[in-house]
Amino acid sequence: MLARVANNLFWMGRYIERSEHIARYMHVNYFASLDAPNELSRSRQFVLNSMLRMIGDQTKAEGEMLNEEEVLYKLALDPAHPFSILSNVKYARENANSARDLISTDLYESINKFYHFVLKYPEQHFLKKGLYDFSINIIEMSSILRGRIRSTLLHDEVYAIIMLGVNLERANQLIRIINAKYYDALNAQGSYGEKFSKSFEWTTLLKCVESYDMMRRFYKKTPTSLTTLEFLILNPNCPRSMMNSLNQIYTHIRVLDNSFRYNKDSTAFLVGRVRSEYQYKYIEEIEGNIKEFIEAMLKNLADIGTKMENEFFH
Repeated sequence: MLARVANNLFWMGRYIERSEHIARYMHVNYFASLDAPNELSRSRQFVLNSMLRMIGDQTKAEGEMLNEEEVLYKLALDPAHPFSILSNVKYARENANSARDLISTDLYESINKFYHFVLKYPEQHFLKKGLYDFSINIIEMSSILRGRIRSTLLHDEVYAIIMLGVNLERANQLIRIINAKYYDALNAQGSYGEKFSKSFEWTTLLKCVESYDMMRRFYKKTPTSLTTLEFLILNPNCPRSMMNSLNQIYTHIRVLDNSFRYNKDSTAFLVGRVRSEYQYKYIEEIEGNIKEFIEAMLKNLADIGTKMENEFFH
């Protein structure tokens, strides 16, 4: 396999996963705000700011009011914005085109259907009353694509490369969502009559990563900052957690590099080192320094992505 083609498969997985996370974040935050327990969390400006913070796009001047239609268009259907859902789906299809002979017909057709759905979605309908329909379809189509990847491809190097992209992007988006909701929880203190630790934003965070039901079954109590962060960062059995993603990345790296020799410059070594750093941490250590954790983890994931591309795709 050409390194260029392998790199395209890797990024195809990343773009599919990124599209889903942006769509779910828009959907959950917009509609959860209607039931939020305090006035600030119900504020449309609060929600729009949170959406922009999640994708790292906060360019408004102090005191400037955000336009709802402009923000929703930017996140969903703006072809000029590199983080819009339309751009991500377009990039995923372009990468799939260049690796057409390595993926199944079923997977390619599903990606093509995904692309045309987003491309042809009526802009005015989306802005006026289509957010629910659009975001739900993106979430469901992304799930179908992951099912196609798992069920229609041999679990060999091609599968491993795609899943490396999926899991690296999942961890990256999780940390970005934690960062956004951490700031939301700080700004919206007072939900349920409590301060930061019992903010309504922790429930919203869990729903943004499809983990609310799992978390409630595991802890059998209302989410708090401590239990939410512990579940999403350290629990290896939660399929959306950071630790699970790191474990998956390590497993798929070993398909490409099964030497197990000591090599401190390898991607496998770096992933193993990051994974072991958090494997035996207490969540109290992380919660007390959440900003430092977010910055360090985003850097770790960026370093893993760069080293992975240099080792396997160049």
